[in-house]
Amino acid sequence: MTFEQALEHVLQFEGGYVDNPDDPGGATNFGITQAVYDDWRMDHGRLPRPVLEIEPEEVRQIYRERYWDAARCEDLPPEIRLLHFDAAVNCGVKNAAKFLQRALGVPVDGIIGPITLGAVQKREIRDLANDLLWERVRYYREISARRRPDGRDLRVFLPGWLYRVLKLRDLTRDPRPLL
Repeated sequence: MTFEQALEHVLQFEGGYVDNPDDPGGATNFGITQAVYDDWRMDHGRLPRPVLEIEPEEVRQIYRERYWDAARCEDLPPEIRLLHFDAAVNCGVKNAAKFLQRALGVPVDGIIGPITLGAVQKREIRDLANDLLWERVRYYREISARRRPDGRDLRVFLPGWLYRVLKLRDLTRDPRPLL
């Protein structure tokens, strides 16, 4: 799985511009929040602007730098790169690392280093993929049970999150599409 292939998949879920009042992330476009967009633009010497105006190349660069590279996807076996990248996008890079570490049974610190990477090499890929997906389900169940300070809850997002996991599971049943 290459970055371009993984990005194509993730963008199918992330869609276009959304500003759902129930979403604590606020306005997003192609899955990029306004806060991430502002931060990325500032890091690249550009002034902030509405995420509604994000350009396709900016989307690609943000996903590459802030998620694929930050989550060390290239260091993982091709068969699980999509699962890890999608988790980094949807749950955060640190949470994706924790999912991987829990699935591997190594110390959980949210940082992918030599211990985590070494454990990946010793693990049966099909079992690891399954365990990664279960970690996502556990995470979604946990956060959907919480209430936000404004009284809204995140349960409205649970069906979409679970659908996303099921689609990923379907892709990992046959490793050929992942290569």
